[in-house]
Amino acid sequence: MTGTLIVALDLDLRAEAERIIADIGDAVDFYKIGYQLFYGGDGLDLGKALIAAGKRVFFDLKLLDIDNTVEKGAAAIAATGAHMLTVHAYPKAMRAALKGTKGSELSILGVTVLTSMDDQDVHDAGYARDAAGLVALRAEDAREAGIGGLVCSPKEAELVRTIVGPKLSIVTPGIRPSWAEHGDQKRVSGPRAALDAGASHLVVGRPITGAADPAEAARRILAEMAGGTRLA
Repeated sequence: MTGTLIVALDLDLRAEAERIIADIGDAVDFYKIGYQLFYGGDGLDLGKALIAAGKRVFFDLKLLDIDNTVEKGAAAIAATGAHMLTVHAYPKAMRAALKGTKGSELSILGVTVLTSMDDQDVHDAGYARDAAGLVALRAEDAREAGIGGLVCSPKEAELVRTIVGPKLSIVTPGIRPSWAEHGDQKRVSGPRAALDAGASHLVVGRPITGAADPAEAARRILAEMAGGTRLA
């Protein structure tokens, strides 16, 4: 599997994001817009502009609320023509989002356990499971709900793939190529290893957006994804 690279535009301002997008050019056509840019940097309108330009957009909003609110929020995102939207992988939230996007091309992704969390963090949050156990539970819930895929650490991609089967998307943040720092991510993996474990989409932010040459950084990651030589 060669997989798909998604560049995370975790930036403050639309102008910053547009500069990165221009620098990357045709190397990547799929972008993630999360809280930071969506709420503070005109991210919704930027996403619409990218979609109009033929790019694919993943709105990482991690919806979780009462059913009606999740349903209406997901419907609003579906109307933009976006490709992916995250909700927390609770059964009611997933079903509500799926209801709101019926008839659209928007794929609902359930967020399992954040890649910045380890077993101790999961325990501190009140769960009587380790991170992998909670991911497995969320994966089973997502499979039953019938959503488009899951977001999980590359460390759990193989486990999730065995639970959800071959068709669902497995989207993995926490991707760090051999030449990049881990930052605040705790459960990380290299690009090729994540794909070999069962991931279908890799989300990469700072190693690309913080690089002196974002297009070159993206190409280096794509080379690793394809199984090419890791560049030091």
